[in-house]
Amino acid sequence: MTALEPTSIIVPLPITLRAATQHDLPKLEWYGQYAHFRHLFRRAFREQQLGRRSILVADCNQFPIGCLFVQFARADDGPIKRAYLYSFRVMEMFRGQGIGTRLLSYAETIIGQRSHTWALISVAKDNPAARRLYERLGYRVYAEDEGRWHYVDHRGNLRYVHEPCWMLQKPILMG
Repeated sequence: MTALEPTSIIVPLPITLRAATQHDLPKLEWYGQYAHFRHLFRRAFREQQLGRRSILVADCNQFPIGCLFVQFARADDGPIKRAYLYSFRVMEMFRGQGIGTRLLSYAETIIGQRSHTWALISVAKDNPAARRLYERLGYRVYAEDEGRWHYVDHRGNLRYVHEPCWMLQKPILMG
């Protein structure tokens, strides 16, 4: 073997699934890639402290390499309690290792423990790989959505998003 020949090694990395902490918030920006969502992350964390949301992370060496946000239905939303899953992502270099599947399963367990009976998630129409994952895990399309929303970015600019999507749902067993 010479120094120019490619070589490979396998590095086992432990991944812990857990709720996000205050220290995770800057790290959720993934070195600036998601800095424009800074205010949304902070608002979701405040909601987590109030029990209205959960920010779940796949932690690798104190860094969130994956995340999934859960918004729980309010008490006045009626007898059918739904939880909405969003901002679901895994760093590209860690995809295909089952981390996303485990995060989703972890979220479903939490949803069931809170006596919510349905998990809802949307997927962009131009993301068939994510849709295949959700359908493989038991989610079914029940509607389409225009995917129009807006937010204030980290610089104070109002940003508009148009991302047509499929809405999927799955019944959750209460735990």
